[in-house]
Amino acid sequence: MTMVDATVLKANPLREGLRIERPVESCTLVIFGASGDLTRRKLLPALFNLAQQNLLPHGFSVLGVARTSMDQDQFRDRMREGIGLSGANGPAEGPWASFAQGLYYLSADPHQAGDFSRIKTALEQIDHERGTRGRKIFYLALPPSSYPAVVENLGQAGLSRGDDSSGEWVRIIVEKPFGRDLESARQLNRAIHRVFGENQIYRIDHYLGKETVQNILVLRLANGIFEPIWNRRYVDSVQITAAEILGVENRGAYYEEAGLLRDMLQNHLLQLLCLTAMEPPVAFDAESVRDEKVKVLRTIRPFTVGEVRHFAVRGQYGTGSLLGRQVPAYRAEPNVSPHSQIETYAALRFFVDNWRWADVPFYLRSGKRLPKQVTEIAVRFKQPPHLLFGRSTASLLDPNVLALRIQPDEGISLKFEAKLPGQGMLLRPVIMDFRYGSSFGDDLPSAYETLLLDCMQGDATLFTRSDEVECAWGLMAPILEAWQNEGTEFPNYEAGSWGPLVADELIERDGRQWRRL
Repeated sequence: MTMVDATVLKANPLREGLRIERPVESCTLVIFGASGDLTRRKLLPALFNLAQQNLLPHGFSVLGVARTSMDQDQFRDRMREGIGLSGANGPAEGPWASFAQGLYYLSADPHQAGDFSRIKTALEQIDHERGTRGRKIFYLALPPSSYPAVVENLGQAGLSRGDDSSGEWVRIIVEKPFGRDLESARQLNRAIHRVFGENQIYRIDHYLGKETVQNILVLRLANGIFEPIWNRRYVDSVQITAAEILGVENRGAYYEEAGLLRDMLQNHLLQLLCLTAMEPPVAFDAESVRDEKVKVLRTIRPFTVGEVRHFAVRGQYGTGSLLGRQVPAYRAEPNVSPHSQIETYAALRFFVDNWRWADVPFYLRSGKRLPKQVTEIAVRFKQPPHLLFGRSTASLLDPNVLALRIQPDEGISLKFEAKLPGQGMLLRPVIMDFRYGSSFGDDLPSAYETLLLDCMQGDATLFTRSDEVECAWGLMAPILEAWQNEGTEFPNYEAGSWGPLVADELIERDGRQWRRL
């Protein structure tokens, strides 16, 4: 059953007012680490798609910077190949030729201060040729350990500030992970703030660019049937799940340093929790939205290292069968210690101690080598206060659940009870389903398209602020400390299962169960 008619939504002029519309001024995007996969597979395809929709300003340019020895034509060929990987046939000759005119490459080491005079000269030449007027975005597509040195070099080269009187501006995009714990996040914030103002810094989390994530606030605040019941009086609990079929693949070395809590929970899932739990902002602008997200993080009930076991559990996958084939244990993956204590699964229970959500548990879980690839937010509502259909049906009734599917099959479903046709009062749960693909078409913009365009417009609504980053790491601090000092028998769940037994026990202690996805 389709809930909405896409043609009605497209024709509604109010829809355009949900985001602040700003002009997109011509600028140069400088990508440090331009020879890497992120640039080739994500950033350039996103920019090319924006160009095909005539959303990029005239003269927009890209300067790729990396240590890899490569001339300009080789860089353009490599980027065209990457764009081809994201589509069936790759870019056509005419549109590609026009787009490629704005692609430049400079072989330079972003860790060497002496190379930044060459970067500055290249940018001045692009300004002259393309009319970008000194407006720049620096994208750090580099390992996080490189950020302080690159930022310091930008400052010393005089590239971190623009001349407001001439319309010149400078912004910087920082990829996650932003730190690996609270102290490192604070140090990184201090290092960047020495060179850039907070209003110049765009900390990117690609989850926030997904259409269905942005739709959370629209669903809540633009619909009179949901807004009044979005509170502890009607909501029993909230489950946020990010399940992955894949293992760590070729990221074993990274995972041995990070683990799933840092990789998924501290950023992606906490972002989803904030958007689900936050109060309506006073306006739909960057500071108002981010203020409310930070308030959520600050009201999450704190717990000590000794209390962690009541709020957080972890797991690591062993061998098992998935999609009809045997897969190895995490400890047998490349670049992984055979005695590793790193988690590949984590489940958390949070309480948001404010007037709206007091005593409503928020359950977060994420793991690798699970049976299904799915990310969703499920809001479970309380049962009616009095049932008219016999006491025997009370225990059989399924709760009403509003599920927001982030990926795949983006959409929203609502489960409710209905009477079966025929004699007698027999009830059965049914689902009303809205799918983005069927209503709006499958060609949704990628998260990077949305976020890159927002940065060009100077709209930081979907980017993370420094205090939000530090609050999120503060919540993780006791968990990381407890797990560092606590040995666990790993592996404790089979690949292809829904995680360890301790995760079921965490939620069953509250008389609830994980959703079957």
